Amino acid sequence: MVTLQSAENALKTVYLGVVSNQLNTNANPLLGKIKQSTKDVWGKEVRKLAPYGINGGIGAGAETDALPQAAGNNYVQFISELKNLYGKIELSDKAIRASQNNAGAFVNLLNDEMEGLIKASSFNFGRMLFGDGSGLLATITEFESGSKVITCDSVRNLIEGMVIDIYNADTKVVGGLRVTYVDRVNKKLYLAFPGTFSETIASSYTIYVQNSKGYEITGLGKIFSNTDTLYGVSRTQYPWLSPYVKNDAGEISDNLIQSAIDFLEEVSGSTVNYIACSSKVRRAYQEYLGAFRRNIDVMELTGGYKALTYNGIPLVADRFVEDDAMYLLNTDDFCLHQLCDWKWLEGEDGKVLKQNAGYPTYTATLVKYAELVCDKPNGQAKISGISSTVTNPFTTIVS
Repeated sequence: MVTLQSAENALKTVYLGVVSNQLNTNANPLLGKIKQSTKDVWGKEVRKLAPYGINGGIGAGAETDALPQAAGNNYVQFISELKNLYGKIELSDKAIRASQNNAGAFVNLLNDEMEGLIKASSFNFGRMLFGDGSGLLATITEFESGSKVITCDSVRNLIEGMVIDIYNADTKVVGGLRVTYVDRVNKKLYLAFPGTFSETIASSYTIYVQNSKGYEITGLGKIFSNTDTLYGVSRTQYPWLSPYVKNDAGEISDNLIQSAIDFLEEVSGSTVNYIACSSKVRRAYQEYLGAFRRNIDVMELTGGYKALTYNGIPLVADRFVEDDAMYLLNTDDFCLHQLCDWKWLEGEDGKVLKQNAGYPTYTATLVKYAELVCDKPNGQAKISGISSTVTNPFTTIVS
């Protein structure tokens, strides 16, 4: 007979390992290239010594001259707080009781819940990799009072089922809104909530995942931002914290990509081993290759992802990259520092399934405390403003 105890055991012994592997390797192709480690985690923080430059104790001289003076490696200490990442499933008491005498039905019930958790966690974790840690999803450009439809500047970070909050600067205006449909042609969100908005929503207001504003991992958006401080260190004091950025790039070409790669190799000694771009930029590159009758090479990455290649470097289209952008990265310089791998949140009694007070439902929460750190920001590059004559495929969708 299926019981709460058997559900507990299944979550702990069967599903945890599978879910952890899926989220660590298959959540996003970029994540699959980044090492994960418990090193350099001190309490609630990541404290890491990042080397820069070279050892200065090198020189040449006459046979009887003094030896070169010692000048050791240069280091700067990065300090960043571990971020709290959660995923939650819910089972109703009725559903559990209905499958008590049918183990197959219960397994299907758990499988459905876990697959939903993996899908949601993969989406959000992939999004965070390219975010700036603020959790910003989009900025509102238009809202009709009394309606349940919001127009945004971008919808690439939004998906059906997501629960969002709306902010005016640092003040939450309204929270707990469920996205029911994303109109990707007109960049509109259709929301579900009781009644109508009593608050005034202005075009400058911003959207975040529920209760997540300012609590997400430090992604590429922060590394390539204009903020002075990164990992608690001033870019003004240490200019090497600023990566290579080329704006208004124009048409895609091998020369454009190679120029960025050469700069990183010559200036920072960094070897690019991963290129991420939007699907629009990938199509532009395919069009560019086709114009010169060149073969399009494809390779398979960890997790089963397939990618184009540029001189043997995987070129991956990621939905979370800006439409006109391309990132050229050395993933060896990145590490996801974590207090532990994914774990179920347990109570004092060791239980992971907890009844919601006052409701006939049970919940289980998956948790991970982690932060993404790049040892060598100046070893990374971003090209933006890439133009293309390729048609946006979403314009053919009937909303």
